Amino acid sequence: MSDDAGGAPVHRVARRAAGPEESARASRVWWERAADEYQAEHGAFLRDAGFVWGPEGLDEADAQLLGPVEELRGARVLEVGCGAAQCSRWLRSQGAERVVGIDVSGRQLQHARRIDEHTGVRVPTAQADVQRLPFAAAAFDLVCSAYGGLPFVPADAALAEAARVLRPGGRLVFSVSHPVRWCFPDDPGPRGLTVQESYFDRRTHVEEDAAGRAVYVEHHHTLGDWVRAITGAGLVLRDLVEPEWPEDNEEVWGGWSPLRGRLLPGTAVFAAVKPGGAGAAAG
Repeated sequence: MSDDAGGAPVHRVARRAAGPEESARASRVWWERAADEYQAEHGAFLRDAGFVWGPEGLDEADAQLLGPVEELRGARVLEVGCGAAQCSRWLRSQGAERVVGIDVSGRQLQHARRIDEHTGVRVPTAQADVQRLPFAAAAFDLVCSAYGGLPFVPADAALAEAARVLRPGGRLVFSVSHPVRWCFPDDPGPRGLTVQESYFDRRTHVEEDAAGRAVYVEHHHTLGDWVRAITGAGLVLRDLVEPEWPEDNEEVWGGWSPLRGRLLPGTAVFAAVKPGGAGAAAG
């Protein structure tokens, strides 16, 4: 769910169906307005060139969910929902040959340009919908996403596109809100520990403006739904990571907090491969 970080004005919150076009438009509307506040609030945590999988602070430099660092050298990588391209910039620093980021928000990509200028590390980006990637089939060795794009659109189309642009043997790794979080209010305090919704209620969370137009959309899929969407896209699930909240992380980020994070999983990271190759990130 949104953390009200500067997005479009919300008149009503509904649980209802939301299709691919409405979902993509709502994300674009929300992030054009929310990008500045989001980067100001969370930029230090994300770092200009860092790969953090979620609010728990799980760092790819330690986790190596994309594969061993040596396999990133020379890889062709697509970051989906890149925001200001912090993860892409880190991948460049690890020797990835070609790294491209896409995001639905032009304003997020302006922040990417700002950080490019500051760091001197430039990442090519494109404004695009994850459901319609502007790349040829088998163009990438690795597709990755840290809370970018995938939670905000129907899963099947987005994962099918990710699979399409992966070469045989390529890897898809992405993080989303852990599905169990949908049972609880999006509150970092004690209220956020009381179950209020059914885990099996798959209706989409839609925030609407006064005219009834969606300005924020987030889709709810159970763990089983995500697994079926991954396999339905022709991929093979290799790992599912549920990061534990570290003792030294005192950050509060929307509904994430030490109180909740030490009792409930907040993030799920899925790692899958496309059959037909060795499965390594580098080609």
